[in-house]
Amino acid sequence: MYIEKKLLSSDGKYYVDVYVQTETPEIGLSHKRPMVVVLPGGGYMATSDREAEPIALSYIAAGFNAAVVRYRIREDAAWPNPQVDASEALKYIRENAERFLTDPDKIAVCGFSAGGHLTASLGVHWNDPEIQERSGCHNGENRPNALILGYPVINDPVLFSDPRSMQVHLKDYVGTDKYDEMYDYISCQKHVKAGVTPPTFIFSTWEDSVVPIKNTLLFAAALDEERIPAEIHIFQRGEHGMALGDFRTCPGPMSADAVDWIRLSANWLWNLFGRA
Repeated sequence: MYIEKKLLSSDGKYYVDVYVQTETPEIGLSHKRPMVVVLPGGGYMATSDREAEPIALSYIAAGFNAAVVRYRIREDAAWPNPQVDASEALKYIRENAERFLTDPDKIAVCGFSAGGHLTASLGVHWNDPEIQERSGCHNGENRPNALILGYPVINDPVLFSDPRSMQVHLKDYVGTDKYDEMYDYISCQKHVKAGVTPPTFIFSTWEDSVVPIKNTLLFAAALDEERIPAEIHIFQRGEHGMALGDFRTCPGPMSADAVDWIRLSANWLWNLFGRA
């Protein structure tokens, strides 16, 4: 395996790390793999290390190439800066797909919590004119072929009104006449559309006290309304931010059931993309 870093900002704070299985005749899948692009969570205030490289390496082990995007956060996280970063990362991967031994038509984006919101927003707004213009993605280079959402923020008023977390994403609109309009625009379930939003895998837990499962249910209902293929898992046990859900990344009580999400999502992707 080799790793390549692509800077997304001149100061080096924001970047994408690309992980590629080294080509070898002993591993048939090493010639051209699907890729999973990981967007860690952190309330647009950070990008969690637990939801970054450990996730990428798990997908590498499952037969995919992988990437981790350290998108803009804190004072830099205003809409649509993180979406532009994610778009530039996808564009870079697709432009270098042959060198990265990656199938450019089999790229999934996997996000957690606020990173799940970023992933969902890319799934519904990848064709937003401002995002396209600023990222240089004029031909759908930033359109995911699949979404994987882990305990995602979709449209939670508590989080969106918390100045420590989601409201930072709308800081340019707070106190203006356009706030309600923008709040509606980034409420991802309202913009799911067949032909735009790709097939989606979602997992969350009943016990999540930070991002309630209504977020998952809202997006799932929108996918169903548009007849977009989806797989949804709501596990009873497991706290918010559990990442892989076991001793490698989970900060609190672990769940023997929820830990299976990585295998389930990998199987779902293989069924979606095919193994050829």
